Amino acid sequence: MTKAITLASLLMDLQLLLRQLGHWQAERPSAQALASQQPFCVDTLSFPQWLQFIFIERLQLLLDQQLALPTSCQVCPMAEQYFNQDLVRVQELLACLQQIDRLLSAA
Repeated sequence: MTKAITLASLLMDLQLLLRQLGHWQAERPSAQALASQQPFCVDTLSFPQWLQFIFIERLQLLLDQQLALPTSCQVCPMAEQYFNQDLVRVQELLACLQQIDRLLSAA
């Protein structure tokens, strides 16, 4: 499997896991909220919103346009921090993010 195919599959898994955990949102945040300059948009979005509306969408756009993928990714540590009170329930989500981190950071 190529890196792009693997990433596309992991992004679908991530979407499904967010839905199953009740962290998928039907309504899009405002353009202003999405334009935050802070890491992970911490001042305007929750972490699950950032995953849905920034992380997944940007990676999917790169895949769709066959553009270069990032060569480094460290999203799982932020997820562990965000979900630190619910780690047992989000183990699959963390594992998925860890796979994405490894895939994109692999040489």
